[in-house]
Amino acid sequence: MYKISVILLLSIGLNKAIAQRVTIEAYIAQFKDMAINEMKRSGVPASITLAQGILESENGNSDLVKKSNNHFGIKCKNTWTGETVTHDDDTNQECFRAYNNADESYRDHSDFLKANKRYSSLFALDPIDYEGWARGLKKAGYATNPKYPDLLISYIEQYDLQQYSLYALQHIPSQDIAIAEVNDNEKPVGTRAGSPSLVNDINTVSPEAEKVSSINNTPCVFVKKGTSLLLIANKNNISLSKLMDFNDLTEEGILSKDQFIFLHKKSRTGNTAYYIVQPGETVYDVAQATGIQLRYLLMYNHLDAGINLQAGTKLFLQSDVVNSADNDHFQKNKVHVVAPKEGLYAISKIYKVSIKQLKKWNKLVSDELGIGQKIIVSK
Repeated sequence: MYKISVILLLSIGLNKAIAQRVTIEAYIAQFKDMAINEMKRSGVPASITLAQGILESENGNSDLVKKSNNHFGIKCKNTWTGETVTHDDDTNQECFRAYNNADESYRDHSDFLKANKRYSSLFALDPIDYEGWARGLKKAGYATNPKYPDLLISYIEQYDLQQYSLYALQHIPSQDIAIAEVNDNEKPVGTRAGSPSLVNDINTVSPEAEKVSSINNTPCVFVKKGTSLLLIANKNNISLSKLMDFNDLTEEGILSKDQFIFLHKKSRTGNTAYYIVQPGETVYDVAQATGIQLRYLLMYNHLDAGINLQAGTKLFLQSDVVNSADNDHFQKNKVHVVAPKEGLYAISKIYKVSIKQLKKWNKLVSDELGIGQKIIVSK
């Protein structure tokens, strides 16, 4: 009877231990968002991060991860100043990094790869090239197991971890995202045209992909559609957020058309007086074509960001040209200087003209006015 009781207790304990063991699916569900966020922050592919986490931590079940929250088996090294634990690995009682939580471990994993020169070549790879990353990690010495790359690739393909890298790049929940094919016949934005007397000195840039050129004295590269912004940032050692700021971009992901991408902040003014809009160009296209910050281009021309431009429209690229043109324009007409808290409705009542007329005379695209702004009130 005693033996039966012992066997039953052992059986119950074993079943309980098995039931508490974290599955790979559960591990992925718990940590996928961390991997996605780290990819956006650092450029380490989410698929690789998750695969390494699964392998190094035994999907969250290893003794090391339980006592240190170390999901990636990162040892102390001589640069580590944080908490530590000892753990048997290649030798007995080796020093490993310890973290307060998994989020710290995931962040340190990204920083460890980003800061270590021996892993720098990985960041020149396309972030969706998980095979290149897996083999590159082994080559750079992340692990001694000769099967390490194959194990990572196996996890990525078996559990479709690539979807999380694609999501991080494109902000689209779809698992079947196809990169657009490059249309070699599509000409890049930035075709220059205009009056020979004024628009004759914008830098000529050969549209050779990935070659650093210059527009308006600002370095840039010509990039084909279907290329990820994160890849461009990594190749040029720029953070993704800065690259987006340099190029007036608000959405991360894949480029939808051939275009120039700037590697430094664009100028506030163009190197010519004005630009003639080409068929199909948007105000953003003009900003990229002339190497001028979008907000200044809009300001110089009193435009709204969503405006549809007509081919042949002249857009000013320099504030002094705008002021000169404005002065000539205002000298020929009766003007009103906008006072604090004064709007178009109040001005229209003073001069007995319609708001529509005021907006037409002044080429206004919104009702917003600035204090001290000159408004034509009579033709």
